[in-house]
Amino acid sequence: MKKYLHKKLILPTLAVIIFFSTTAFKNDFFEIAKQIEIFTTMFKELNMNYVDETNPGELMDTAIKSMLDDLDPYTQFYNEQDVEASRINNAGDYTGIGAKVLTLKDKLVIVEPYKNYSADKAGLKAGDEIIKVDNVVVADFKDDAANLLQGAAGTEVTVTYKRQGKTNTVKIIRESLEIKAVPHYSMIDDKTGYIVLRKFNQKASAETLGALRALKNQGATQLILDLRGNPGGLLHEAVNVTNIFVPKDQLVVTTKSKVKKYNKTYYTKRDAVDTEIPLVVLIDGSSASASEIVSGALQDMDRAVVVGARSFGKGLVQRPKPLTYGTQMKITISRYYTPSGRCIQALDYWNRDENGKATRVKKENYNAFKTRNGRDVFDGGGVQPDVEIELSKFTPITKAILNENLVFNFATQYYYDNKVKDLSAFKLSDSDFNAFKGYLKTTGFNFETKTEKALEDAISVANEEELSGVINSEIDDLNNALKAYKTNAINANKPQLKSLLTDEIIKRYFYSEGLYQYYTANNPEINKAVSILNDTKQYTSILGK
Repeated sequence: MKKYLHKKLILPTLAVIIFFSTTAFKNDFFEIAKQIEIFTTMFKELNMNYVDETNPGELMDTAIKSMLDDLDPYTQFYNEQDVEASRINNAGDYTGIGAKVLTLKDKLVIVEPYKNYSADKAGLKAGDEIIKVDNVVVADFKDDAANLLQGAAGTEVTVTYKRQGKTNTVKIIRESLEIKAVPHYSMIDDKTGYIVLRKFNQKASAETLGALRALKNQGATQLILDLRGNPGGLLHEAVNVTNIFVPKDQLVVTTKSKVKKYNKTYYTKRDAVDTEIPLVVLIDGSSASASEIVSGALQDMDRAVVVGARSFGKGLVQRPKPLTYGTQMKITISRYYTPSGRCIQALDYWNRDENGKATRVKKENYNAFKTRNGRDVFDGGGVQPDVEIELSKFTPITKAILNENLVFNFATQYYYDNKVKDLSAFKLSDSDFNAFKGYLKTTGFNFETKTEKALEDAISVANEEELSGVINSEIDDLNNALKAYKTNAINANKPQLKSLLTDEIIKRYFYSEGLYQYYTANNPEINKAVSILNDTKQYTSILGK
């Protein structure tokens, strides 16, 4: 243990040397050195003298993560396993069982088995709960249990899982899987191409370019680029994707930092593939980072009409910094700005509320900027679509239902209770939706509104001031009104919830490929995009031409 501690204590000493040699920290060197020395001595005394055996690695991991939690959610520490997972994510290569999984406290849940890969061939289905991998019980595994499923291609792993109350065991041969940045592209009609770009890994621009060329060969004269649900990725790939549609030497994004060397401007470096093809970009509340750079830049240049819901609002740039022993840190180094000069960061992590939560930039504090054609665009709250689709914007109750995985869980039950063979004929009925409402009741689902929380606080203050007796009837009226709202909220959100249920259920029977096929005929955002593209006058009017 002492030897292990000795290695751990080298880290702060090296950090002092690094800090001392870095210009940005010279002014604060004494304070930094002082705090590191305090932490080093405290850490040593704790591990040597605490009444029970300690785990220095776990203590340090907790200390680091707690420190970073006070900054922003994107500044993170990566151990050796995390570094490898990040490399795989950016490269687009993966070796495992061929399934998307969700890590929960005591189990792994199969979210989606990829069609014709190992997990699918072994019979695993979405909703299956993995409780043991080889001889390791998932509930007892302290790190991300999803790592247990990874391993060299060709190796065997034994998976124990629960399905519909029954426990099953299956052996799966791991295999290599290419995680595509563009999982789907197709022709919607005889002139409209459709490209789904799901992540900005190292292959994003190459795959987008390949899809565009293929679609143009099939007759595409107008295009929809779908960035919904795209969490972002590599900044340079965002620039390269933008470059497909805009000429060489165009400003795409600027980054600004307190460290001068991180202040950069990113321009398109190549000749565009097509600067004229009419283009609609789809975004939603889960489109973030690199997705916002692309949609924001194309909007600022009046090169595309943006359709959907306001994007996530992540205007921060991270850079990996290698540390010792194969570990790494991803640190927020700058903010980025679209060509018009706007930063679309929505949350303020540096001026938190009384509960320590990041505050959202208020609409009245947004600043206006101009696109090339003189249209107003705004900062502070993500990329605002040129054409908003109400169905795309999640309501509080929809968010609460999704956060508890209730749409996913209902779809699992639906799959085992119903047979669906014809994708084109599938439609979620009103009786199906009523069954979903009944399911919500069985789960005890009950979401708390901000108004309820504020009312609870007001009642607490009223009790302290002995005013509760005076306002009891008014409080009862408010509580009854809130209960009525919550009762009716499910029905009020019926179109949005039916759409989400439909998407999840279709994937159970026809995989993601079937969902994209269904989208091209039935998705409201895609239908609106096609309508805009087919109306040249409307398209040019939106762009201010």
